[in-house]
Amino acid sequence: MDNQNEHQDPVNIQHALAEKLATLPTSPGVYQFKNTAGRVIYVGKAKNLRNRVRSYFRNSQQLFGKTLVLVTHIDDFEVIITSSEVEALILENNLIKELKPRYNINLKDDKSYPYLVITNEPFPRIIFSRQRKKDGSTWFGPYTEARQLRSILDLVGSIFPVRSCKYRLSEENIASKKYKVCLDYHIYKCKGPCEGLQTEEEYLRMIAEITRLLKGKTSTTIRSLTETMQLLARELKFEQAAEIKAQLDSLKRYAERQKVVAGDGLDRDVFAVAAGENEGCGIVFKIREGKLLGSQHIYMNNTDGETEAALQARVVEKYYLETLELITDEILLQEPMRNDEEETLRAFISTKQQEEKQEKKNIRFVVPQIGEKAHLVEMCRQNARHHLEEYLIQKQKRGEAAREHHGVTALKELLHLPNLPQRIECFDNSHLQGTDYVSSMVCFEKGKPKKSDYRKFKMKTVEGSDDYAAMEEVIRRRYSGSLSTELPWPDLIVVDGGKGQVNTAFHTLNALGLSIPVIGLAKRLEEIFTPQTRDPFNLPKTSPALKLLQQLRDEAHRFAVTYHRNLRSKRTLQTELTTIAGVGEKTAFRLLERFGSVEGVAQATIEELKAAAGTKVGEAVFRFYRP
Repeated sequence: MDNQNEHQDPVNIQHALAEKLATLPTSPGVYQFKNTAGRVIYVGKAKNLRNRVRSYFRNSQQLFGKTLVLVTHIDDFEVIITSSEVEALILENNLIKELKPRYNINLKDDKSYPYLVITNEPFPRIIFSRQRKKDGSTWFGPYTEARQLRSILDLVGSIFPVRSCKYRLSEENIASKKYKVCLDYHIYKCKGPCEGLQTEEEYLRMIAEITRLLKGKTSTTIRSLTETMQLLARELKFEQAAEIKAQLDSLKRYAERQKVVAGDGLDRDVFAVAAGENEGCGIVFKIREGKLLGSQHIYMNNTDGETEAALQARVVEKYYLETLELITDEILLQEPMRNDEEETLRAFISTKQQEEKQEKKNIRFVVPQIGEKAHLVEMCRQNARHHLEEYLIQKQKRGEAAREHHGVTALKELLHLPNLPQRIECFDNSHLQGTDYVSSMVCFEKGKPKKSDYRKFKMKTVEGSDDYAAMEEVIRRRYSGSLSTELPWPDLIVVDGGKGQVNTAFHTLNALGLSIPVIGLAKRLEEIFTPQTRDPFNLPKTSPALKLLQQLRDEAHRFAVTYHRNLRSKRTLQTELTTIAGVGEKTAFRLLERFGSVEGVAQATIEELKAAAGTKVGEAVFRFYRP
């Protein structure tokens, strides 16, 4: 039945759902569209449920892209009435997370993102946690990068002597001397509250400064510490004043490193998005006191057909639903938000500020066109594009890795192998008119090159141009000598060549008492040969198995040719330059580096040779080529 509805016009569906549409309330709430299987395929929120839901069924010509496809699959819907738009916003977010509807924009869930926590206990600690609990602690975040959070913890630890121990520092435990100071006390990282060497009042004053710093109030923290230092100095408490001064110096160095992006010193959140074909990325810049404190990125998929304004709205909503920092004066946007979306978000932020006991601010929503603010939005947009490009590159790499694994699986099926060919070794020979005969062996594990297991062989028994003899020697040396114990056995052997090379490898392995599957790949027609069979066979050009075999063959060929060229260069070097009296290997290399080749050395003037190799050797080389 689902297939019958697939191409049904939205106007026809309207008749089937007319009764439900007629009874829709005008209240705020959440609506859920379902397909014929009863599965929720889309979740949305509305200020007025009747107007919003009916808008999907009015005229199919006004719909396009993903929305048009969505409507053709709607078989039923359900609404949940809420008392306010804020409740609808929260409920919509929770339902999307739980149900993962097919046609909703999917935003990467941040349930595993870390938070920074100032614990709710006497002498609070500063830790990070990936699971938020309502335990009275003060929470900051979430942070999209654990590395960023650890750098903040390091910064706080370098400025303030916060305890790192997990002792339960109750008044009774401290009074009974239950704990002893640790190494942190002796290296001035802690003031020893466990032994009563620091009062709780003094410790909590320090925590208050840290809280201000974590909220981005650097200048406020500097002013507060300066006042404390001056007070201690007036009271002739110079040691304590000196400690505060050291904290101030570290804090000022940190403040100087922060990038000033706005001269008015206001708190701002800046949003921008970048959209690909079916993916997107949203960025928020957190600006506190005019300084860029940090950024957060949110990835999206299933964005096909969505406008940048719609993507931005989802990013803004998600950010304020999840974040704990609601202290901004302005929200700078790339695209204007709908009036109802802006009103809902403003009401939600106001409610959350009240719950979190944060300072209530009259937030301004601004879409700047020129000036400093427009530059901030553009900078945010450029970062969104960069992160999206990076995300797509990583996605492509993951796809390539999956294809490589698929190639290994396809090889097992096509060749009827007993085991999955996780380890494949490939051999190729190279020579020039029978001279400098070499062979190479490359190794792939799980479809990827394992270069540490590559090996090269200089033929010892082959005379003239004899590919079969070369193949026999290299197979024998790989699977019978020291390499037979040094490297593990492969699941499949591939040789570059046709029937003759494959049969040679097969008989050599049999003589060694081994039964490793072996095949050959011939270059001309990309034919695959198997031992003791008359005719080869071909794989489709798009086959992942063929792609993997070609990659193996080409890598073995590259490795063999490189080794062969090196041998030829070395032989040329040894047979000419090193036969000259007084010219050793180092001098020969120096001459080749200077003149580019043996021919270049032969054509050089005596002055050039003396300059490159010294007077005596230069004259000897010159006389050798010009007797």
